[in-house]
Amino acid sequence: MEAAAQLFERDGYARATTNRIAERAGVSIGSLYQYFPNKDALLYAIGEQHVRHLQAELAHVAGELRRYLPPLPACVHALVQALADLHLARPRMHRLLYDQAPRPAEAAAQLREVQRDIAAEVEFHLRRLGVGGPDPDLTAILLVQGVEAQLHGALLDPQPGHPIEEVIRTVEALCLKALTP
Repeated sequence: MEAAAQLFERDGYARATTNRIAERAGVSIGSLYQYFPNKDALLYAIGEQHVRHLQAELAHVAGELRRYLPPLPACVHALVQALADLHLARPRMHRLLYDQAPRPAEAAAQLREVQRDIAAEVEFHLRRLGVGGPDPDLTAILLVQGVEAQLHGALLDPQPGHPIEEVIRTVEALCLKALTP
């Protein structure tokens, strides 16, 4: 899978063939096909691995927030920065997974579950800090969806003249403005 990920990132999905992937991995094409019937299966497996990594990273951030119970600006910063870091770790792979990875119903459900988990954590902190309006549950999911969309668009298709740090600060400022009276 790592060989496929490297070739998908470097050469793009269309140019990375199963023969080249097998060669890069140091295995025969027959061995590759024993585990992955085609390129789509490899890309899907990479997507599943990405989601597991995403869950683990976000669980770590959630644990730290629960441990320290920081004020609102620090909560927003930690969550936005964690999501930004996940987008920036392998941006070409992230773009590929978003644009081309097959999304069977179970994969889409898994991504919605990750969103709900993050939203539950956000809701906990909104309630703890007394912000988020009359329905912190709705506010939390909308914040998570909005931040994800903003970061995805701005970091994977950056606007000229706007450094990453500026984008992250602006997303944080938008969140804080939405949450403070």
